[in-house]
Amino acid sequence: MFSKFLHRPALAIVISILMLFLGGLSIKTLPISQFPSVAPPSVVVTVAYPGASANVLVDSVLVILEQAINGVPDMRYMASAATSAGEATIQIVFEPGTDPNVAVLNVQNRIQTVKNRLPPLVEREGIIVMQAMTSMLMYVNIYSTDKGHDQNFLYNYAFVNLLPEIKRVRGIGSATILGSRQYAMRVWLDLDRMRAYNLSSEDVMKALAEQSMIGSPGRLGQATGKKSQTVEYVLTWVGRYNKPKQYEDIILRANGDGEFIHLKDVADVELGPSYYNIYSDIDGNPSAAIVLKQLPGTNAAVVIEEVKKQLEEIKESSFPPGMTYEVSYDVSSFLEASIEQVLHTLFEAFVLVSLVVYLFLGDVRSTLIPTLAVPVSLIGTFFFLQMFGMSINLITLFALVLAIGVVVDDAIVVVEAVHAKMHEKHLSPYQATREVVNEISGAIIAITLVMTAVFVPVTFMTGPVGTFYRQFGITMATSIILSGIVALTLTPVLCAMILKPHTGVKKRGPLGMLLYVFDRGVEKVTRGYAAFLRRIVTQRTFTLLVIAGFCAGIYAVNTKLPAGFIPLEDQGMIYGIIQTPPRINDRIHQCEITRIAGHCQEYRRDKLGLLIGRLRSSDGRPRIECGNLPDQFEAMG
Repeated sequence: MFSKFLHRPALAIVISILMLFLGGLSIKTLPISQFPSVAPPSVVVTVAYPGASANVLVDSVLVILEQAINGVPDMRYMASAATSAGEATIQIVFEPGTDPNVAVLNVQNRIQTVKNRLPPLVEREGIIVMQAMTSMLMYVNIYSTDKGHDQNFLYNYAFVNLLPEIKRVRGIGSATILGSRQYAMRVWLDLDRMRAYNLSSEDVMKALAEQSMIGSPGRLGQATGKKSQTVEYVLTWVGRYNKPKQYEDIILRANGDGEFIHLKDVADVELGPSYYNIYSDIDGNPSAAIVLKQLPGTNAAVVIEEVKKQLEEIKESSFPPGMTYEVSYDVSSFLEASIEQVLHTLFEAFVLVSLVVYLFLGDVRSTLIPTLAVPVSLIGTFFFLQMFGMSINLITLFALVLAIGVVVDDAIVVVEAVHAKMHEKHLSPYQATREVVNEISGAIIAITLVMTAVFVPVTFMTGPVGTFYRQFGITMATSIILSGIVALTLTPVLCAMILKPHTGVKKRGPLGMLLYVFDRGVEKVTRGYAAFLRRIVTQRTFTLLVIAGFCAGIYAVNTKLPAGFIPLEDQGMIYGIIQTPPRINDRIHQCEITRIAGHCQEYRRDKLGLLIGRLRSSDGRPRIECGNLPDQFEAMG
């Protein structure tokens, strides 16, 4: 059957070219990541209740929402958290394989059924339901050396001018600015003056709602057909106030004598941020910290490149003097370095395999055939990775490195068999190849199926670990199957076209001497190994003891070696966790961080972000004082 390809060599070559073409296109379109995505899909519900404590949030909002969301289809568990800043989140984790869009829709429908039971302020602030993005992409800090640009200005500038543009970049799943410093009208009440005027905060809230509102007055003089009208007027309303002066003139109380109590009599009004709970600095300058997360199934390196290009365009066109940006964290740098190392290993393994094949076959033409067959199998594998919805990651690349030594075997078997036929029967390369294909095609199919059967079972494993094994097993099995196809189509054609008949003339020169010495060395090692086997082949007890020793050694090593899911790797960053005693406000936190950052600033390295030490105050944990923090970094090198 497969000997027909010898009569149609163009067909075999076209099949291999098609594999290369499809694999090359897949390399360009496949997403690139460090590891396969193993996190189950999850949905995050975010609510805001300004002015409420954590206990009030739990009792009046979270309990109601959790009771409604509980039992949503395919839900595994959920976790919630509330802060004293009036913010709360609920994270719902679903079974692996659940469509995240359907999960968001189901959670949203559950929330709608209890929305009327929530406090009106929570409903007015809005309940945000969205898919949780777990793949961190990059941190971007927008800062300015101009002292007139404070953190509030930077936040709102980034929120208005940068965030909409960044969100439109393909592959961005989430783009948020840490904190919430959108401009808001801050009304600071003077409790003593309110007590003197016998006013409460409810009176102030009521006056604000009545006098600063959005209205629709309607029209005057509209033609109705019943009465002739000459002029029509559209009434307008000033709308919700947007200046501190307008709020200051709001009337809280009036009497018949024409006396008024205005808001400015009992409060100070200013334009300020909505919250003060998060501060962001970079190198001592206030900044707006933008956190970008990756959309699943996209190429991180391409997305980051597009974001940087977009930021550069915005900087040149609209940044005020003194304002710039800095990428504090970029996952692509570590990702590209990791993949580059694997690609180097892949290339080195390919070169080593070619050298080994040349040393044993002793012929450049014979070595060229496996060397051409291996890339076809490896590159064609990428097409099937895309068909199975996988990505280019360290696991699949590692599988390809191991596959080089496996896929080259089929081509070597064919080449050696052709050489044996030409040597034994003195046939031409074409005739020898034709006989070999008829004889060993079944053996190649059997080898391919046996090798594939080794890796196929692991593809059925479940859970996060199963995801790693599945991608590894599919990559190995696909490359092995493709190598079998190439060995039955392209390799025989190349043997018939490239190989030369045996003439019995030995090679001369330094290279010939090297191959001669190598062949004699291999023969000597082979004879020694055969002699060793003849001695121990009848010693069954000795063989069993050796096997038992290896088994005991494997067990002992497995009990001693530390276990883990993914090995930790240095990504060039240090995260600091600073815990202060309870009831300490955010301003004290900021001062403490600034003081520690001042110490760390002296120990920066090129192309690294600011190093932050760890400072924990819990009992029983190691304590690092600010005074000796530089010494700690000296000890770290």
